[in-house]
Amino acid sequence: MKKLKVKRLYFYILLGLISIIACDSDKKSDQSHLVFRYNEHSDITSLDPAFAKDQRNIWAVHQLYNTLVGLDDSLNLQPELAKSWNISDDGLTYTFKLREDIYFHKSEIFKNKKHRLNSEDVVYSLKRLTDPNLASPGSWIMKPVKSIKSLDDFTLEIKLKENFPAFLGLLSMKYCSVVPREVQTGEIDFRTNPIGTGPFQFKRWIPQEKLVFRKNHLYFETDSTGQQLPYLEAIAITFLPDKQSEFMQFIQGNLDFMSGLDVSYKDELLQADGQLKAKYKNQIILDKSPYLNTEYVGFYLADSTVDIHHKSLRLAINYGFDRQKMIKYLRNGIGIPAEQGFIPKGLPGFGGVQGFSYQPEKAKKLVQQYIKKTGDRSPEVTVSTNPSYVDLIEFMQAELEAIGVKVNIDVLPASTLRQKRSSGQLEAFRASWIADYPDAQNYLSLFYSKNKSPNGPNYTHFESEIYDSIYEKSLRFSNQKQRLQFYYQLDSLIISKAATIPLFYDEAVRFKQKNVRGLDINAINLLDLKSVYKTQ
Repeated sequence: MKKLKVKRLYFYILLGLISIIACDSDKKSDQSHLVFRYNEHSDITSLDPAFAKDQRNIWAVHQLYNTLVGLDDSLNLQPELAKSWNISDDGLTYTFKLREDIYFHKSEIFKNKKHRLNSEDVVYSLKRLTDPNLASPGSWIMKPVKSIKSLDDFTLEIKLKENFPAFLGLLSMKYCSVVPREVQTGEIDFRTNPIGTGPFQFKRWIPQEKLVFRKNHLYFETDSTGQQLPYLEAIAITFLPDKQSEFMQFIQGNLDFMSGLDVSYKDELLQADGQLKAKYKNQIILDKSPYLNTEYVGFYLADSTVDIHHKSLRLAINYGFDRQKMIKYLRNGIGIPAEQGFIPKGLPGFGGVQGFSYQPEKAKKLVQQYIKKTGDRSPEVTVSTNPSYVDLIEFMQAELEAIGVKVNIDVLPASTLRQKRSSGQLEAFRASWIADYPDAQNYLSLFYSKNKSPNGPNYTHFESEIYDSIYEKSLRFSNQKQRLQFYYQLDSLIISKAATIPLFYDEAVRFKQKNVRGLDINAINLLDLKSVYKTQ
């Protein structure tokens, strides 16, 4: 009897110990062998970071490589390959100290042995962007650079031609990802057989069907408890071109994540206020974040023969339609009405300017001012757009008719729209500007006279000596807080001249399964999977 009681006692003690161990064990580690699955609507064109232009390429490249500096979810610069850096007092010389514990993925060119990253790899990676034989679309990043050189195995120096305070932000772009200098031997096709230092490494690619990455066991980052990242064992990317099919796969649980909101399913998933419908709340998590993208209609200001050359008419159009209603009914509450200038929400510099709100009576008075000045009793404007945004322009068309402005809609293929916009052939055009780097200077450069298209992004051909002077002054300060006073002045000038019609500041929208953990959202909509894990 005593033996039986002792056995029972040992059994309960053992059961308790197992329970304690199970509770204390790291759940992330238990789930580390799961696969994260998502879909791209078109095939990834290259896994070489020098061609990371589109989001589909950027997301894939981000899993495979690292840059000197990175961004956290609040868009603050943080060390990545570089453990520290120093900027000279004149803002022209950047000196970087590299981590000494970083290794490239195992590869045939290293005879499958560990191969440590050093400063020569960084120098090669940045210089190759300017190689005319490579023809990288990211070559423009190196325009401010005078020289790049290695000082020792783990120190490099970059000298600029002139002060460019947003330069560190440029280095966080995926174009600047570091590759091994052995790539120059040409022994491998780097577009389809990439080698980086990132949390995942290339495994298999079946074009237009599936792309698979596996965990990089040499990855250098750990979590706050000291556990090595990443937690996931693999990433599987499919290429279903139809967005409705992607939605069905996601609802059935075959995809872990879905990005963006398409008209084919927006009313099925969301209420008019942008919240999930009740029937999906137990299955799906909706994440939203300000996205560094300003959607707008631009005016071509260099043509004095068209009605919109008159400022009073441009102001009337800006006050004459309801942005709040547009977002609610056409985008199911996704997006922020652009009523505070051109700089989007999420960037330092946003919110310092009073922009355009819906004031129909004021708009009507401005139309009368235009008529009195010109004698034209039927002002009109032709707005060019691609098919994806016709609904927004039709909404404006209906609203502006009530204040006495006729809007003609010219629907063009996206490629034709870009070409005509760049060559100044469009009176007004729908456009958007997604930040290349997290600094408001990126947006304000669209109105700098030296950036007039086709040689730059100033498609409106806005020109102001005062604007140019303030813009150039802002470039002299490395400290972002010091630049903000200039950014407010510049944004205010753009609004006062009504150079554009800001429509809305976009939001990044993500839907994920309830069992996905560690998948954060950010204002550049970068997909970062190194800290993601899944529960049962």
